[in-house]
Amino acid sequence: MRASERARLPGWGANAASGMAVNDDCKLRFLELKAKRTYRFVIYKIDEKLKQVVVDKLGEPTLGYEDFTASLPENECRYAIYDFDFVTEENCQKSKIFFIAWSPDTARVRSKMLYASSKDRFRRELDGIQVELQATDPTEIGIDVIRGRAN
Repeated sequence: MRASERARLPGWGANAASGMAVNDDCKLRFLELKAKRTYRFVIYKIDEKLKQVVVDKLGEPTLGYEDFTASLPENECRYAIYDFDFVTEENCQKSKIFFIAWSPDTARVRSKMLYASSKDRFRRELDGIQVELQATDPTEIGIDVIRGRAN
């Protein structure tokens, strides 16, 4: 089925294909993390009433990876950005910006579908992401996984 044909079907309008709108604050907080390192992480959620992605939580630069994973809800989907600092084998200090699509198995099916259909549009709004991960349980975003993907 072509996009033009889908557009005429109920539920396949512009919003259904492209996902939720992105609140300007989402981009602003991402830029602050990327350029100024104001935050260690930013967690985003979809506000279904507003029909847009909004900032859910901000992590101070002093917080660690455990603080980040503890900030993700156990039974609800989220998008997250994490600024990961590491040292290379050549002993160079580096950092990589991770985009994590958190979609736990225990989340509502409707929520998982909504986050999945909105992910690409949202991710395109955030320029400068270096690594993308999809996770359905905490083991898929363990610190060893992050270290492995950073190198």
